[in-house]
Amino acid sequence: MIAHDQAPEHEFEAQLGLPEPLPRDERLLWQGAPDWRLMARDAMHLRALSIYFAALLAWRFALALAAGAGVWESLQSAAWLLPLAALALTVLATTGWLCARTSVYTITDRRVVMRIGVVLSITFNLPYARIEGAALHANRDGSGDVTLALEGADQIAYVHLWPHARPWRLKRTQPMLRALRDARRVAEILSAALAQSAGVCATPVPVASSGPRTVVGLAPQHALTA
Repeated sequence: MIAHDQAPEHEFEAQLGLPEPLPRDERLLWQGAPDWRLMARDAMHLRALSIYFAALLAWRFALALAAGAGVWESLQSAAWLLPLAALALTVLATTGWLCARTSVYTITDRRVVMRIGVVLSITFNLPYARIEGAALHANRDGSGDVTLALEGADQIAYVHLWPHARPWRLKRTQPMLRALRDARRVAEILSAALAQSAGVCATPVPVASSGPRTVVGLAPQHALTA
């Protein structure tokens, strides 16, 4: 069964990212946090919204020029959108920073632990026995996300996980170690741990590829598709 704990302050953690110290027979393999820039760009769609506002400003400028206004007047006509754009982008960037700052991911030889939550900290313990599959969604620079598929009986509400959840998987949520700068290395560590837990080969198997992002199956049971 997947366990979770709630705590108002991180200072009361027995160990960073963990609700209690690891047992003596459990080994810490990796611990890290999301990169806030990647979190803002990918999870908060900061880049996409920036492009949208830039296109909107250009369209407004072009409309004013087409209506016969001068360059200066056209710039003034488009400038009223700038405060709105700046506010929206600032909110998204700040949200990404807060989500990254308050999150810690931990991989041991027995489980994955996710401590997340900006206002209320929640810790999810995901034993390997309850993880049905996993996948690496990697960018060309090695950054990316590692997604976990849980067994049917073990599901977590999407709202409790967001933004640490695979997008648009609302019915069967999939926790995600998101916005990792060294996602490939983390995937290798998790792949080996899953394989050792299942007693199979630890070599990841590519299952899909799309554009600059590669999806690699890590699970000893059922690999996820893109």
